[in-house]
Amino acid sequence: MAITAAFMLPHPPLILPEVGRGLERKIQKTIHGYQEAARRIGELRPETIVLISPHQAMYSDYFHLSPGREAKGDFGAFQANGTAIEVFYDREFTEFLCRLAAAEYFPAGTAGEQGRQLDHGTMIPLYFVNQYWTQYQLVRIGLSGLSFLEHYQLGQYIKAAAEGLNRNTVVIASGDLSHRLKEDGPYGFQEEGPAYDHCVMDVMGRAAFGELLEFSENFCEKAGECGHRSFCILAGALDQTAVKCQLCSYEGPFGVGYGICAYQVVGEDKERDFRAKHEQRERARILGRREREDSYVRLARRTIETYLRTGERLPANPEHLPEDMTSLRAGVFVSIKEYGRLRGCMGTIQGMQPSIAEEIMANAVSAAVRDPRFSPIKEKELAYLTISVDVLGEPEPIVSAAQLDPKRYGVIVTNGQRRGLLLPNLEGVDTAEDQIMIARKKAGIRQDEEILLERFSVIRHT
Repeated sequence: MAITAAFMLPHPPLILPEVGRGLERKIQKTIHGYQEAARRIGELRPETIVLISPHQAMYSDYFHLSPGREAKGDFGAFQANGTAIEVFYDREFTEFLCRLAAAEYFPAGTAGEQGRQLDHGTMIPLYFVNQYWTQYQLVRIGLSGLSFLEHYQLGQYIKAAAEGLNRNTVVIASGDLSHRLKEDGPYGFQEEGPAYDHCVMDVMGRAAFGELLEFSENFCEKAGECGHRSFCILAGALDQTAVKCQLCSYEGPFGVGYGICAYQVVGEDKERDFRAKHEQRERARILGRREREDSYVRLARRTIETYLRTGERLPANPEHLPEDMTSLRAGVFVSIKEYGRLRGCMGTIQGMQPSIAEEIMANAVSAAVRDPRFSPIKEKELAYLTISVDVLGEPEPIVSAAQLDPKRYGVIVTNGQRRGLLLPNLEGVDTAEDQIMIARKKAGIRQDEEILLERFSVIRHT
């Protein structure tokens, strides 16, 4: 035995009569879909349920698996203290999964537990499952800030663990869809909200899991989605697997999308190797970009590749560079992306090195291995990196946000010794107010503190 089925399930607390107190009747399709999914799980009689929850402990660069023997939780936070869930963990499965990840230096494990209380993203699916089947042990997994592809890879480890232990396993991906479907919803309305729900229900309804990896993170963020990374893990758990798919229900009357899909495993299908296909497409895309890179970006890439492979830096002002790179000084930012996500960005407001070329080399190394927001880039990632180089013009003082244009100018905010900089033309930054707010946050300057404003233009090399 191994994984026999997987389910995409939402987690609205008001679906429980003890919480909804009548409001649950407005999502009757979701209730019926849930009951059907739970009934199927009861028929499968799984030994282990692997449940992925967005409301479990979450880290930027690490997947947390709940340790220990058991855990409990209740719905006291939703004024329903009398409704409680207790689970027993499948420690053997969790330990096996951790060993698989550790063998390949994949960032997943049981460290970093923030509390033993079960979250509602875990309890709501189990509330329904427990009406049909209770003789299971649980593996509880949180999400991370890592890429969609790395969530898919975690799903592949889950599949390998289920097969390695010969365990009858069901996977539940807990997650709502967009939270921005209606003006009176919890986060208001964004046009990306309904668009996201339409797209993801189409993808999940066709079990076209490779398309999950192609979603733009900026699009997902604007849509206010909750479960996309959960769904990517489910997809990985069904890697190279033939499935019979049923789209059970979708509705969103409260401004949040609730979708239910069920996947019955019916055999193997080596063609459904979505991670390998995505990596192949990404390598081809990067190779195409590399052929079009100019001297600035090529120098940054050579610097990063040399440093990661040898630990050495390139010599100052390598040969065959344009004269303006070796004779002029300027501030430079080097930005690195992987699969469309920022992977590192470091730079200088004004030239600190003797030339632009040396500025690029210094900041390329810093962006690759010293950006405190990210773990150092590894050599195996080199084939998937997209690099850009911004050469900054001289900053000029301005008196108000009206003199900014986020597509044309970057901004510098200053309060005493604290300075924050934001580059222009960034995805998702659409207004001058957004620019200033983000720059303040980077500098640790509160909204009620006075600032001096400067703007600057850049020449972006991609």
